[in-house]
Amino acid sequence: MSKVPPPVPIPQPPAPPHRLAADLVASGPPVHPEDRVRLLSPEHWERFVQEWVDSLRDEYDLVERCGGAGDMGRDIIATVKGGNGTWDNYQCKHYEKALTPSDVWVELGKLAYYTLKGEYSYPRRYYFVAPQGAGPKLSNLLKRPHELRNDLLANWNKACRTEITKTEVVECDAVMQAHIASLDFSIFQTVPLLRILDGHAKTRWYAARFGGGLPPRPEPLAPPSAPAANEAVFVGELRRAYADHLKQNVKDLDAGLATHDDLREHFRDARVEFYSAEGLRTFSRDTLPQGEFEKLQDEVHSGIKDEVRGDHADGYRRVLAVVKTARSLQLTSNPLTTRIHTRDRGGICHQLANDGKVRWVK
Repeated sequence: MSKVPPPVPIPQPPAPPHRLAADLVASGPPVHPEDRVRLLSPEHWERFVQEWVDSLRDEYDLVERCGGAGDMGRDIIATVKGGNGTWDNYQCKHYEKALTPSDVWVELGKLAYYTLKGEYSYPRRYYFVAPQGAGPKLSNLLKRPHELRNDLLANWNKACRTEITKTEVVECDAVMQAHIASLDFSIFQTVPLLRILDGHAKTRWYAARFGGGLPPRPEPLAPPSAPAANEAVFVGELRRAYADHLKQNVKDLDAGLATHDDLREHFRDARVEFYSAEGLRTFSRDTLPQGEFEKLQDEVHSGIKDEVRGDHADGYRRVLAVVKTARSLQLTSNPLTTRIHTRDRGGICHQLANDGKVRWVK
């Protein structure tokens, strides 16, 4: 019997070369938000925390950033809604390592010192917020308020006596000891970074800090059956444009346009466009830092000015020409670009008329 020849390996095609995507070349690989916040400076970390706390508006009436010289141990002050001055403190610590007890003694000392002096009231809660969180020793200690108090007293001379203020040596005398004994040490907590990031993701500052694009945009509201007060100016401008086109007075739009189907349809479309742009304004307010929508309006205004100034047979023809120009503008520099609908462009023209920046009849 003849021998069976050994199997011959089937040649495989070479592995495809590694290809770089255009977005990776332009901006590099994405950086996780956890890693991004660890690269922030201490000042920008405070701003980031303020952005997050400010979004907790169901809980707080006012959020203020006090970090810096003279803050008396308070970085972010959050005044509790309906709490008659009750407040929470968010103490920001941007360290390369997790927090240890030695990182917080002077902060507890400042709180004891300034509340004893009557500079401010004792907070309802006191949060340590740090990108690396609290280490196991501090985390365990915060769960044992009595032990936390005793350890503060034991570490006072080393960590607090000369560190609370540059103008005074603060002794832990009988008065201070009695004051510390009266304080509630169960108020001290830490907040996990992932919880902060989850909350921050719902704020208007998240996309600007971490990228990733804007969330889906809700459908804009339909205009009410009759024009509302917020439409009064631009509706008046359109009334004058229609009158200029018809060469007759149009005091009442329903009566004046009753026999002009094209103008009635244009008026309905203009109101839909206006409310679409108003929806974009609200979306921008909720997802981006203040002022981005106004920048978009300015960009559109700059792009249509020549058409507004141009020669047109009448005001209605000017409206048509200007809105057509707005629809062709290359609006690529604004972060709202990916969420602009076609109707928004005409709507912004009507917003500009509503703000008195554009007139259809000269």
